[in-house]
Amino acid sequence: MSLVVHEPAIDGSAIECEVTPPRELRRFFTGEPFRVEYDVDVSSVPRAIATIPVLAHVCPVAWANGVDVDVPVVDSTYLDSLEHVRSVLSQMYPTFMDGGEIHASEVVDTRSDRSPADFDDCGMLFSGGVDSVASYVRHRDERPTLISVQGWVVSVDEDDRWDTVKRHVNTFAADHDLDVQNVRSNMLSCLDTPMLQAHYKRFVDGAWYSSVGHGLGLLSLCAPLSDALGFDTVYIASSHTEAFGQPWGSHPDIDDNVRWSYTRGDHDGYELSRQEKVELVAEYVDSTGRKFPIRTCIHDGNGGNCNECEKCYRTMVGMVLAGIDPNRFGYEMDERTFEATREALERRAFVMDDHTVFHWQDIQDHVRVDRDFPIDGATEFFEWLATVDIEEIAKSASTPVHHKLIRAAARNVPYPVYNSLYPVYDRLNAE
Repeated sequence: MSLVVHEPAIDGSAIECEVTPPRELRRFFTGEPFRVEYDVDVSSVPRAIATIPVLAHVCPVAWANGVDVDVPVVDSTYLDSLEHVRSVLSQMYPTFMDGGEIHASEVVDTRSDRSPADFDDCGMLFSGGVDSVASYVRHRDERPTLISVQGWVVSVDEDDRWDTVKRHVNTFAADHDLDVQNVRSNMLSCLDTPMLQAHYKRFVDGAWYSSVGHGLGLLSLCAPLSDALGFDTVYIASSHTEAFGQPWGSHPDIDDNVRWSYTRGDHDGYELSRQEKVELVAEYVDSTGRKFPIRTCIHDGNGGNCNECEKCYRTMVGMVLAGIDPNRFGYEMDERTFEATREALERRAFVMDDHTVFHWQDIQDHVRVDRDFPIDGATEFFEWLATVDIEEIAKSASTPVHHKLIRAAARNVPYPVYNSLYPVYDRLNAE
């Protein structure tokens, strides 16, 4: 049997699409219809474009189980893209990506009634973090429209937290005279993300969406928006460089081949490590005198930086190494922060996956102490950091045993049993 994507219903700025999974895939879906909302009217967007967001999120689940997907209509360029992405993911994850065909009742070339001249602007997926700010710096002459997505890091039911995130992005946009578009989708609550996490965590280094789906998914959410506003390019900031060498859900082989109509995805900054991006932002700040918040996490409950998680520590350390005072960019840091970072690393307080190790080693590779730093205690900290075996720290900090047991159980229980125990599995979302 196939996974069935039904006819998209377009109502003003919103698109909704029912999804009917076959029995063997029901555990990976909650039963909610897929929904996505925009700041602009998308009622004139072709149906073949309107199905793109939902296809991007259900296809990887189907491919991971060798299941075909039936869809009423799809853009011909995007259909080619999906076949390419399926091949890439199958090469990345040969242990579980079995493939699956896409059967469309109607394949439409949406370029036939449009002109390339209609698509002369660009969009940029933008979180306000280091990667996306560096991408803005690289492409600022193009004046990209910044695109924020609610539904991944901030869920669709966290409106108060999302309001804070929007204020951060809107402040950056206003200071740089840019437009902002917000996209809101239940893509990770339409999917049963805790069950996907439980079932596939043994195969991936990170969460399901990060490891498998977010490049294809986030870019594809922008398809109706790009059609309405005339974007020829949607930039998505890279997470790693070629040196990382591990599978990840956003990669040039995926993102650069996500296309529809006259629009293409662009995996930006792959040649730059995260620390090199921090240094690029530092150069931009130094040359322009600008000051703006950089958003690393939302763990403080208010949509800002918590200043005490691994990613906040790592980002602050990288900023100081590049000569930036984190206190000017939305963080709270002093000499005690270096002490807390060292203590957390030494006692293996962080569960560190391959990409976290990669980023800490990148900082180590750029350590230099023959300069003045904006925070006291930096020189001593970097002298210590240069001697640390990050891989050994990561090996010593393992996933809690009870999480492993929950995942093992979730992979094997019948769907009705799993459904009754859903609150237990839902705790995996916190990872």
